[in-house]
Amino acid sequence: MPAKSIPIGLAYRDFWVDNGAMSLTDLLLLGQGQDLASERGVSCDGALPAASDPGLIQRAQDARAALGSRAMILGHHYQREEVIQFADITGDSFKLAQAAAENSSAEYVLFCGVHFMAESADILTTPEQKVILPDLAAGCSMADMASANQVDDCWQALQNLGIAQSTIPITYMNSTAAIKAFTGQNGGAVCTSSNAERAMAWAFTQGEKILFLPDQHLGRNTAVLKLGLKLSDCVLWNPWKPQGGLTAEEIRSAKVILWRGHCSVHGRFTLSNIEQMRARVPGVQILVHPECQHEVVSNADVVGSTEMIIKTIADSPSGSTWAVGTELNLVSRLAARFPDRRVLFLDKTVCYCSTMNRIDLPHLVWAMESLVAGRLVNRIQVEAETAKYAKVALERMLALP
Repeated sequence: MPAKSIPIGLAYRDFWVDNGAMSLTDLLLLGQGQDLASERGVSCDGALPAASDPGLIQRAQDARAALGSRAMILGHHYQREEVIQFADITGDSFKLAQAAAENSSAEYVLFCGVHFMAESADILTTPEQKVILPDLAAGCSMADMASANQVDDCWQALQNLGIAQSTIPITYMNSTAAIKAFTGQNGGAVCTSSNAERAMAWAFTQGEKILFLPDQHLGRNTAVLKLGLKLSDCVLWNPWKPQGGLTAEEIRSAKVILWRGHCSVHGRFTLSNIEQMRARVPGVQILVHPECQHEVVSNADVVGSTEMIIKTIADSPSGSTWAVGTELNLVSRLAARFPDRRVLFLDKTVCYCSTMNRIDLPHLVWAMESLVAGRLVNRIQVEAETAKYAKVALERMLALP
């Protein structure tokens, strides 16, 4: 197929075939149309304000004031500063979804995050509440690495081997509602980066194996560094290969089947980053997220969820030095918030979450002004049956011992 040029302002989505090679590039005008092959859509039925508009902040303030208590704005920690300044609540994905559920009087929930986060909020809120994602193109590459069809194929393979009944699925919060529903239907639970150890320990009381979705690094790091399993107890399921690219014996002997997915931000950090940082900055402490690669987590001083990373810096003594391996917006915010501590970014190159950054101030202003004008835009609604079983998986997480 001849190469295609990609004009500025176009978004692209790669499609892959079973041999793992790229076969097609589908182009979409950013903010227009719908990608039916994707588990998320793209829509923006109106002209966005210009990012250079000098009155943009005032427009945001006016729209927010007009909406009043009818709306709440949720801002994920990785969000741009221009957006986070308008957030009523900041936090990680599950904290924000819970906050929406606790504020049932808010008719509109503007979720400044990514698609799976807004789905979780829709699952947990009342039918009367309307969850809005300012830009539907704000997806999550990790969540998209495990499609419902692929996971169904994997489960069928485990059934064919006679081990599905003894395998408990655990899915990371960073997954689509469809994957959460699959997990709920098959006796499993959702986990976050802070409770993955509890979720996996619980799963082993329910069955002999775990199918961990979709982040291989969180699953591997938790199994080995928290539960004391060996690396050899874990196998990697490649959804693009027959039977995950594994032999029947490899699958049967494994205790944890890891899905071949990862975070495009946290997966960038390397052992070399740590070694160079220690050589360049005497006394530096390395603080990383458990979505990082195993050798990175194994060589860090402190490992923790986004909330734990924030707490670690906040509780650290004045004058301490930290190199943080997580999304750059958060690291920059921590450096500004704690000027008496030296907070460095672990990677030497810029590492923003590109999909999270699609939620910008123009999209937030457009969404709010649309609501003020009586137009409901970009509503996230999870189909009832999917929401039912996804909620089962979420409730199992909340009931973890």
